[in-house]
Amino acid sequence: MQFDFFKIESQIAPKQGRIIISEPFLPGNYFNRSAVLLVEHSKEGAVGFILNKPVDFPVHEFMNEFTNFETQVYIGGPVSTNMIYFIHTLGNLVPGSVKVMDNLYWGGDFDHLKTLITSGVVNPNQVRFFLGYSGWSEGQLEAEIKENSWLVAETNVNSIMQSGDNFWLESVKQVGGRYSMWQNFPEDPNWN
Repeated sequence: MQFDFFKIESQIAPKQGRIIISEPFLPGNYFNRSAVLLVEHSKEGAVGFILNKPVDFPVHEFMNEFTNFETQVYIGGPVSTNMIYFIHTLGNLVPGSVKVMDNLYWGGDFDHLKTLITSGVVNPNQVRFFLGYSGWSEGQLEAEIKENSWLVAETNVNSIMQSGDNFWLESVKQVGGRYSMWQNFPEDPNWN
């Protein structure tokens, strides 16, 4: 019996609110062992945020007005890395938010969010910040999935909001099956 652990057979298609999990040896600093939340997916392309690549600085290092708001900032992807983006569970409290899935929203009026944070209405577990985002043009993500770069998986709001730098590993374990072997592969195949 022969197994090809690198042939990905996603049973579900990419769509808004799902995650894509990189195969264990996907090259590059951004996407190596990453799990990306898709906040937008259409025939025109896709937008997402890497959930498991924390930056070494807390949010108040980027925004002085958040001095008492203890939360981590994550690298969202290689596009517009000089901009802060966010997802949250605040719904209509943040005007202009885009619903990603039940109880999870993307963006909205950032000044209003700052007011909510500085007035103590928002807890750190209700919002996640990202430097940059991940973007794919029309058909690009689907081509990468066919090339066995990504495994598409379901997730839930609690997992997304509580995810940390181990989220890739946790996601691989959650998918299970033949992909469970991925967790045992060394990050650098030369270490074997």
